[in-house]
Amino acid sequence: GLNDVIRSLVMSLRFGYGVKRILGFRFGYAGLGADPPAPPLELTPELAERIHEHGGTILGSSRGPQDVDEMVSTLENNNVGILFCIGGDGTLRGAQAIAEEVGERNLKIGVIGVPKTIDNDISFTDRSFGFVTAVSESRTAIYSAHTEAQGARNGIGLVKLMGRESGFIAAYASITNGDVNFCLIPEIRFTLDRFLEALQQRLENRRHAVVVVGEGAGQDLIEATGERDESGNIRFSDIGLFLKDRIQAYFKNKNMDVTLKYIDPSYTIRSMPANPHDSGFCLLLGHNAVHAGLCGKTNMAVGHWNNEFTHVPIPLAVSKRKQIDPNSRLWSNVLSCTGQPKELM
Repeated sequence: GLNDVIRSLVMSLRFGYGVKRILGFRFGYAGLGADPPAPPLELTPELAERIHEHGGTILGSSRGPQDVDEMVSTLENNNVGILFCIGGDGTLRGAQAIAEEVGERNLKIGVIGVPKTIDNDISFTDRSFGFVTAVSESRTAIYSAHTEAQGARNGIGLVKLMGRESGFIAAYASITNGDVNFCLIPEIRFTLDRFLEALQQRLENRRHAVVVVGEGAGQDLIEATGERDESGNIRFSDIGLFLKDRIQAYFKNKNMDVTLKYIDPSYTIRSMPANPHDSGFCLLLGHNAVHAGLCGKTNMAVGHWNNEFTHVPIPLAVSKRKQIDPNSRLWSNVLSCTGQPKELM
């Protein structure tokens, strides 16, 4: 949905407000640095007209911190009046830092955030763009896992989905695909012994099982890598491969033959164009971001709550990560749909 939002911003700025000069800074905040990897791209309606038909982003992205002073100087030197920042928690924190530096310099530059995370983990907004597409595209992987599991005696289909600290994709995918028997998410701890016992019981009763796991689940069970990415985030160990090995070892020790198929569709899902539902949502996000910027708002992100678009102060949006409440109706629905034990500890 990134291209959808970019297109919406361009079209709304040009045709809604008559803005004739629109720059797209390349590769995220790196493009605002003193030595950018590429010059800014002039975004015209002609250039943006069809970009929503493609996945990814025509502007590129990057990770890692940049010098705030340099970025604000770049904005000032390019006579930028409003900066639209499309991104997740790290991007919004960067936008907050830019807005604060702009204020210190007493510059007339607005900073508007558009939350982007398919994990749907931004606080004070009920959903972020790309999430619905991610859940929809997960159906193919789960369908394949179920088909493979059914086609073998004691077949197990194991699917890893995105979700570092929030398991919304795994939870909603499990609800929308009635074939999932176990949903493991970062918010709900489990032990290997209890999970494997429950999996064995499922196989003894039904001869096949489908397991969906969020990428951040079970990290307490794996030796930490000790590494961090360019943005300072801890590099998670691969819970999918870990479970694959442990499941196979467990049933080998039990002298029980199983056939396990492991599917990791993460980047296939992330690179897909937005579906119609998300595409329309992106269009309205862009419109509301432009309206907010042109009426003088700053240091805020466009949110969505109770079917209304909202203005969320960025400090509030990044104050905590949105996660699934184990006592919520959502998790109760997951347990009901999968039939898995309430406790796997």
